[in-house]
Amino acid sequence: MRGDLTNETAMWSYVSPEQRVPADHPLRPIKKMVDAALRNLSPRFDAMYSDRGRPSIPPERLLCAQVLQALYSIRSERMLMEQLDYTMLFRWFCDMNLDDPVWDVTVYTKNRDRLIESDVAQAFFDQVQRQARATGLLSDEHFTVDGTMIEAWAGHKSFVPRDDDQGPSGGSRNPGADFHGERRTNETHWSITDKAARMFRKGPGKEAKLAYLGHALMENRHGLIVGTSVTPATGYAEREAAIALAKEIAGNHRVTLGADKGYDSAEFVQRLRERNVVPHVAQNDTNRRSAIDERTTRHPGYAISQRVRKRVEEAFGWMKTIGPMRKTKFRGCDRIGWQFTFTAAIYNLVRMRNLQAETG
Repeated sequence: MRGDLTNETAMWSYVSPEQRVPADHPLRPIKKMVDAALRNLSPRFDAMYSDRGRPSIPPERLLCAQVLQALYSIRSERMLMEQLDYTMLFRWFCDMNLDDPVWDVTVYTKNRDRLIESDVAQAFFDQVQRQARATGLLSDEHFTVDGTMIEAWAGHKSFVPRDDDQGPSGGSRNPGADFHGERRTNETHWSITDKAARMFRKGPGKEAKLAYLGHALMENRHGLIVGTSVTPATGYAEREAAIALAKEIAGNHRVTLGADKGYDSAEFVQRLRERNVVPHVAQNDTNRRSAIDERTTRHPGYAISQRVRKRVEEAFGWMKTIGPMRKTKFRGCDRIGWQFTFTAAIYNLVRMRNLQAETG
């Protein structure tokens, strides 16, 4: 018997968002880890706000919504608020009732500086890392370091001589510009859109782009990110950031650090050895002598590090394809570094959920 179509909708519902989300939904284990991390950050949130005045949007909800933004590749916070308004799954993840109003998108603009000044991204990253350590997912002996290019929110037309504050002139909002025959370098030019961005090419034959560099330290047991930083894009930034990240490895025991050929320099290798770090760096012996010799390559662990170190590209791939890190919408190392660290924490959450599903 065919059912009748009715346009009348019920005014009341006795089914909560919690009941609507399946027990085996992949977001459930992520929400459990996110809630645990945010509970531990409650004292930090208390210190961020005044005791007087109108109550703010709970920072826990702001961060939960940003976790969803990265997980579901939502391009903007305006679109995030739109989906939070009508998607029951998103409301459940942010602990919102069906009739709770969503907040205005400008809330993120007003709270971003507060979140950056309080270093909430790093604190959240540390809480996620603490959970991974408590479940035995982290290695404290074998690591990998690498860097990736993050495109700046600036175009080639904004890259003008340093004494030019106007850029290409023309009668339209998008004036033409001819750079043929002009030598443009970071020493003589800068972007009037983002003066901290630098023209950079990742390798020979690659196009140059205005960019920053994101750096990650990965433990080799399960491929989880344990350290991050963002720097201006220079030819020496990757090695300098790698030394800084190596200093953050806890303990005084001997560890290994894998890296690609770009890190094969005598100075870098020597600085690692001075810090009791064994440099498992890929040999770059093309028309030159590698700084890595048989003292390192003869050990079986070197070959293992060279195989496992490529897993860091999976993290960068996820952060750029799923997360919002291929082309940043922010300007300056502080804001982009906050976004990079927070996105790395979300990647760890996804990775931990998958690992727990395999072992469970």
